[in-house]
Formats: sequence, structure tokens, C-alpha cells
Amino acid sequence: MSERVPNHCDISLYAILDPHRTRGRGLSDLVKASADGGITLLQYRDKDANTRTLVSNAEIILKALEPYAIPLLINDRVDVALAVGAQGVHVGQLDMKPSDARRLLGEDAIIGLTVKNTSNAEDAPLDVIDYACIGGIYSTLSKENPSNIGLDGWRDVASVLRKSAPELPLGAIAGIDESNLEDVLRNGADGSAIISAIYMADDVTAATQHLKSITKACVS
Repeated sequence: MSERVPNHCDISLYAILDPHRTRGRGLSDLVKASADGGITLLQYRDKDANTRTLVSNAEIILKALEPYAIPLLINDRVDVALAVGAQGVHVGQLDMKPSDARRLLGEDAIIGLTVKNTSNAEDAPLDVIDYACIGGIYSTLSKENPSNIGLDGWRDVASVLRKSAPELPLGAIAGIDESNLEDVLRNGADGSAIISAIYMADDVTAATQHLKSITKACVS
């Protein structure tokens, strides 16, 4: 059983900013609008950009976040997180190992991990990570998922993780919006990672506030 206390991070309304899911709008304005709406954590994800673009965009996002106490995590790219001074990274099953990310970023960094199934959960380095996102839960246009595990699958994976690390924050990811957010949270998730329902919305602040109100009603 892991005895490590994870670094604090509030994943209750975890926004993922992907430039491909912004309707062409500026990153800085979107960050500020979602921060004003109540996001608690922000991840910058861009699977297609070159390194210089990733660094430049991450710097823009960090600057926009300066007035807010909201950490920025970089998807996958530990080098980008180091270059800009982001608060941490989120890695998947085929990305850099969380233990290597921890060694490079230090003990104070926030490190999150995507967990797709019970096998991933059994192998998760619970002494290294600060939270896990389980999924994909539902179908999504933001990322290709070979299969969706649904709420039953989420509970199965979560039960494995919570046996060994009951205090580890567990989120849900993929296809989550106002129509299903309450179901996800009522099934035990500590929060949800959301892309399109925030950054594809006509009014990003209003959409985020609505998601925040649902979250507050479900997560203590």
C-alpha cells in the first residue's frame, strides 16, 4: 500500500485546453474566461504542435493564469513543463513514465496519469502520481478512443486504485458535458476532465459556471 501523500490538486473541474477544440479563438482569452467561470486545474494539450509552438503557447497560458491560483499541467511533454515553469504534467500509458517525470520535475510537481483499465490500475505507480483520470468514459471528438468503458468500467477501475490509495483523487475523462456530468460525479469521481463543453461553448465563462454549479452540488 502506498504511504505517499499526493501533492494537493483540486481536480473537481479540470479543464483541458486543446487548440484544435477552440473554434479558432485566442488561448489567452479562453483561459481567462474559463478561470473566471471556476475551473480548478488546467491542462494544455496539443499532440500536433512542434516544440517551439508548445513552449510559446504554454507561456501564453501561464501568463493568462497569473491572477488565478490555478495550476497549469502540460500533457505528456516534461521538457515543455520544465521550459516554461508549469506546475506539472499529465502523462498517458505510452508517455514518459511517471517515475521519470517525477525525477525530472521534482517532488513538488503535480503529476497525473491516465488509467484506462484495471490492468493499468494495478500497475499504477501510486507512490509517484498525485491523481489519476480514468477513461475514456464516453465517446468524444477530442481524441480517438478504441473503446469506452462507461460508468461501470469507471467504477471497476476506481475500486482497484482506491484499495491501495484511498486518498488519491480520481477523475473521469472523455465525452463529459452538462448532460452526463452529474452521473459521473454521483458514481464516485472526485472530478471530471472536460474539453469541448468548456472551450467549444459560445460563452465559455457561462458554460464553465454551469458545469461548476453541477460539480458543487455533487462533490463535497
